[in-house]
Amino acid sequence: MKNLVKLAVVASAAAICLVACAKKEPPKTEPTAEPAPAAEAAPAVEQAAPNADSLAAEQARLEAERLAAERARLEAERARLEALINQIMSEDVYFDFDRSELTEKAKELLAQVGELLIKEERFTITIEGHTDARGTEDYNFTLGAKRAMKVKEFLVAYGIDAKRMESVSYGKEAPKVEGANEEAYSQNRRANFRVNIKE
Repeated sequence: MKNLVKLAVVASAAAICLVACAKKEPPKTEPTAEPAPAAEAAPAVEQAAPNADSLAAEQARLEAERLAAERARLEAERARLEALINQIMSEDVYFDFDRSELTEKAKELLAQVGELLIKEERFTITIEGHTDARGTEDYNFTLGAKRAMKVKEFLVAYGIDAKRMESVSYGKEAPKVEGANEEAYSQNRRANFRVNIKE
């Protein structure tokens, strides 16, 4: 009987050992779906591109502004040149009776004209020589030519290229003031300017 008890004890121990050593199966659970990989963050929605109409309108507006600015610039330049031309053309160089030499006052005025011509190199000028009504036609044409040439020589000496100037004589044919008295004569003994703009 002792043996039987021993055998039962051994068998029980072996059974416990087998049960303890046996690999336990994990408890069965319902399969769970693996979380899907996180979707890449969608890029921020770009601002809608401007449509063709608004782009064309903007381009038209910019072009109109550019043209307006260019017109304003050209108008300002035209006004500046016109003012310079008027300043030169309003200046007459006066001469003493039967003389072609430049007076001191004439030289001062011609220095101002020279400065304007230096400032604006596009200007070319015609110097017109005139006389009063006394004397023969031939004599007055010669005297008018001498007066115009004296003006040109002064401006060349001042630094103006001779190619920018031409001279012409009108003699007594184009008086500034009509009359047969000294007041009229003194206004007609002169050289004056016509201005052109070379392109």
